[in-house]
Amino acid sequence: MGRHSNKASDLWKSQPWKKLRQNLFRLQRRLYKAVQAGDQRKARSRQLLIMKSRSAQLLAIRQVTQLNQGKKTPGIDGKSSLNYRQRLNLLELLNQHATDWKHAGLREIPIAKKNGKTRLLKIPTIADRAWQCLVKFALEPAHEAEFHPCSYGFRTGRGAHDAQKHMQNHLKSNSNGITKRVIELDIKKCFDRISHSTIMANLIAPKCIKQGVFRCLKAGVNPEFPEQGTPQGGVVSPLLANVALNGIEEIHPSIRYADDMVIFLKPKDDAEKVLQNVATFLAERGMEISQEKTKITHSTNGFDFLGWNFRVQKNGKFRSMPSADNLRAIKKKIKAVANSSNYGAKVKAKKLEPIVRGWRNYHRNCKMDGSRNSLWFTAKRTHDKFLREKKISKGQAKKLITKAFPKVKWKENKQIKVRGTKSPYDGDLVYWSERNSKLYDNATARALKKQNHCCGQCGHKLLGNESVHLHHIDGNHDNWKPKNLMAIHQSCHQYIHSSQKDT
Repeated sequence: MGRHSNKASDLWKSQPWKKLRQNLFRLQRRLYKAVQAGDQRKARSRQLLIMKSRSAQLLAIRQVTQLNQGKKTPGIDGKSSLNYRQRLNLLELLNQHATDWKHAGLREIPIAKKNGKTRLLKIPTIADRAWQCLVKFALEPAHEAEFHPCSYGFRTGRGAHDAQKHMQNHLKSNSNGITKRVIELDIKKCFDRISHSTIMANLIAPKCIKQGVFRCLKAGVNPEFPEQGTPQGGVVSPLLANVALNGIEEIHPSIRYADDMVIFLKPKDDAEKVLQNVATFLAERGMEISQEKTKITHSTNGFDFLGWNFRVQKNGKFRSMPSADNLRAIKKKIKAVANSSNYGAKVKAKKLEPIVRGWRNYHRNCKMDGSRNSLWFTAKRTHDKFLREKKISKGQAKKLITKAFPKVKWKENKQIKVRGTKSPYDGDLVYWSERNSKLYDNATARALKKQNHCCGQCGHKLLGNESVHLHHIDGNHDNWKPKNLMAIHQSCHQYIHSSQKDT
């Protein structure tokens, strides 16, 4: 058994992942170009090539078993992970049944919402997640060629910071932001109510893929609404939601991030007429506006979107900062670690560092000075807790707080928005690699520049379709010397650390 296990392990780890990624990207770029040219027959042919591609199948399995955040979450079959032999068995299963996949049931997990209600997260099995990931490889480039430029959520090469810049462009002083109002649109149970027929009608795919997607949708239906809903927890679900909602941005100048949307109103715009047009669009897709949560707000009163509070000041200057809810959430996280009795101050500081760094990085284009946004009081209280622990001197406590609350450079409203309808699948390597270096700051940006925007591990250009990680070459995360830092793909980073564990 051990010999077979080692053989499977060696076979999996010896896969030429760099070459596989190149093969898949080449197919996806050709698919994107076919849809752009309006050649549906050629597009469907290339989607079938992706589904049957061994490169795509291997990468899909690796994505759901090694890279995705919820990779350890079990489905209805109870499996939370696959060993190397099981991954290779799944590869053969995908190879035989990629175009006639039978979807298993979903495991339901209730998740508490802010308003006290619960929503159901519906988790597919690992095998179904791998098939969904494979389908996503075949669907995403086709739809990226048609998606609206004002949509930013769950799209490759785009993110929340692009949406933040889009907001500034509409509300800054030379756009007369001070005179504008916004509609904070909330779609009632969006993911639970999306019409299956709308998704199927708008899906760019051959019949066999559509049939598989239809089975996937039917596996997660609510008995009350058998013709509606995408399972929240599926790999392909956010893409399907984008497919159904694409075009809503054309009704009126707006910004959309998945099902969150803000519509911009000039003084003479009729808000009721705009909302009526939106309601008609949604009704055709089985959805409706939430009357309770949708509101019209003047830009000078401020509003929340994607964890930020946006406001136009009385002097006409546009301002964004972390929202009150977002600030409350990060303080709660920090407090949970700082108050824990399970470990000492040194471990607490180590655990707090990525939490605080991640939060500050997310808000690096905001106003981050002042005691509120700099977390000064939170750091002070954490410092006092460290001091109360045994054998911690004032000097040590100060050093630990500096480590736990790392500084991140911020520049208000200086982010660079993705250009027009650009997509990583368009093959413009120069644009995407250079843009990637501007998205990151500090040590990551310097490492990217030094490496000519290429991954330090596999040598590929670092595009927007996978996040960039900063690898500490000697394993010491306190050593931030430039020679010890290397910008690499998330998947390459994980491969390095998994290889180190095995040796």
